[in-house]
Amino acid sequence: MSIPTPDLLSPAIQPPSAETMMANSIITQPTALEALEHYKKKDASKVVVRFKAIGSAPIMKNNVFKATAGHKFQAVILFLRQQLGMKKEEALFTYINAAFAPAPDDTVGNLYKCFGTEGHLIVNYSNTQAWG
Repeated sequence: MSIPTPDLLSPAIQPPSAETMMANSIITQPTALEALEHYKKKDASKVVVRFKAIGSAPIMKNNVFKATAGHKFQAVILFLRQQLGMKKEEALFTYINAAFAPAPDDTVGNLYKCFGTEGHLIVNYSNTQAWG
């Protein structure tokens, strides 16, 4: 069994005291109220949304629009229904990048940050289920 060789060239590392750790967490972490206020702020920036029809879905004449980043994806779905002249009871399936169906409560900005392609958020739509 070998004994570890002590490191004589490096200074000894002192573990931080409880007071130092508490002071650091107070300085770096926002209070709950500040975090809540930051979360409540709406992102007013715009995201370019490009709609692409799949299958037998009607094709839009103009398929590029701007949406507010702070809006829920549900607003995009309602807008798309309006543009296509669809009724509420008619089926409409939406997908991001022809890969997955986003939750209606996802924000447009968050979807764009995670899945934006070439400066656009590509939303595929269909009147029948296209992908899982």
